[in-house]
Amino acid sequence: MEPLIRNISDTARWVAAFRADESERPDAVFHDPFARMLAGDRGQQIANTIQFTKNNSWTFVARTFLFDQVVVQHVAQGYDMIINLAAGLDARPYRMDLPSSLKWIDVDLPGILEYKQSVLAKEKPVCQLQTVQLDLSNQPKRLEVFTQLNSLCNKALLLSEGLIGYLDDEQAGTLADDLSGQSNFRRWAMDLISPGLLAMITKEMGSFLKEGNSPLKFAPAGGEGFFLQYGWKILESKSKLKTAAVLNRVPDNLLAFAALPEPEGPKGEYPWTGVCLFGNTKVK
Repeated sequence: MEPLIRNISDTARWVAAFRADESERPDAVFHDPFARMLAGDRGQQIANTIQFTKNNSWTFVARTFLFDQVVVQHVAQGYDMIINLAAGLDARPYRMDLPSSLKWIDVDLPGILEYKQSVLAKEKPVCQLQTVQLDLSNQPKRLEVFTQLNSLCNKALLLSEGLIGYLDDEQAGTLADDLSGQSNFRRWAMDLISPGLLAMITKEMGSFLKEGNSPLKFAPAGGEGFFLQYGWKILESKSKLKTAAVLNRVPDNLLAFAALPEPEGPKGEYPWTGVCLFGNTKVK
């Protein structure tokens, strides 16, 4: 039988289903009118089958909300390019209130970008959207793309929503180093998980991800500090659980846990996930 998750691109369909659920709520904290179409039957099937994420869909709501905030913040600060690494089925260039002059670059595998373009063929992006078909594991090619994009902007914000967790330590480090080497790549937003949460995820749904050759691997013991040696200093780190509590998305059985203070610094065995914003230390 075909596995539930066939490849890494299926995880984008899966997450889109949760964005669609939130968008259809009367009290939605964001609106993605394209999410249901993008998720398709496949995305809905995955979301309905994996009970662990169905019970914890608040993590995807908080993540989307926090990344939206990062985009709004940096557009207001005059950033002229947003580079969305492993863009998946993100529809922000279509759904957010963005300046028409903003350059938005979606970078991902050909298959998922072509699928998204086919679904959104009749829609018009609100900013200057460009798609770059690239396997980010191809280092020579990605350096070529990064260098070209660096020459086309003054201040770029990097997004890697749902990417870094699928890399190993070496892959995450070399990617971070390649990105910090670009003088106009100023800020980088990503979502991270702690070793404790990685162990929990692996236990609860690791078999589904492994079947699709997309296991989660990256949960650095040093937390956000892992990236300092590669040119990225943590500026801000926001807990998805705390954010979901503020948004009234945490289920009743987690309310007491959400009210507890979270450990400072590396989280170790504490089951933590958050959205982190880094600054490029190589930029003067």
